Amino acid sequence: MNNRNIHHEQEMGMPCAPMMKPPCERVVCREFHHCVEHVQPVHTRIINKHICHHVCRPCFTCSEENVVCNVFDNNCC
Repeated sequence: MNNRNIHHEQEMGMPCAPMMKPPCERVVCREFHHCVEHVQPVHTRIINKHICHHVCRPCFTCSEENVVCNVFDNNCC
């Protein structure tokens, strides 16, 4: 076959062998979002501080005594 016949066959609708090409790569990027809960326990510690202020407040009292002293001068009894 000469080159003229090949072109003639293609023009007439005759199928020709497919050309094999090296494969190309198609990249699909996908994102997956995940909700990750973080549990952080929080403990509240309440400290009640009782402060006692000691104040000295005197409470005064008074007492009275009567002392009897007997004097016998002339020894009359």
